[in-house]
Amino acid sequence: MKLFIALATLVVLAAGQNTYTSENDDVAEALISNPETLKVLFNCLLDKGPCDKTQTFIKTFMPEAIQQACAKCSADQKVILKKFLAGLKDHYPADYEVYKQKFDPENKYFVPLYKVIA
Repeated sequence: MKLFIALATLVVLAAGQNTYTSENDDVAEALISNPETLKVLFNCLLDKGPCDKTQTFIKTFMPEAIQQACAKCSADQKVILKKFLAGLKDHYPADYEVYKQKFDPENKYFVPLYKVIA
């Protein structure tokens, strides 16, 4: 019985790692909804400014999310990432290019990413 409980716990833990946690989704949505806070998030992601707890969380998974075409993102997180990229591109086009260069210098991740978040 103990072996069964241990195996069940491992399965649950492994399954939980297939997606990013959604605990900061509401805060992330608020960050990207305002051009000023969007710029603050951009500065955090590019090490140009300080990061709060939520921004640090976003910063930790962002490279993987881009490289893996948001494979671990929930449907809501895909929408948030799409809004983030669109907001950055619309409000700060030069920063968008800097962002793309940092996270996709070989220009091979953004095409698959945009297909997934479309």
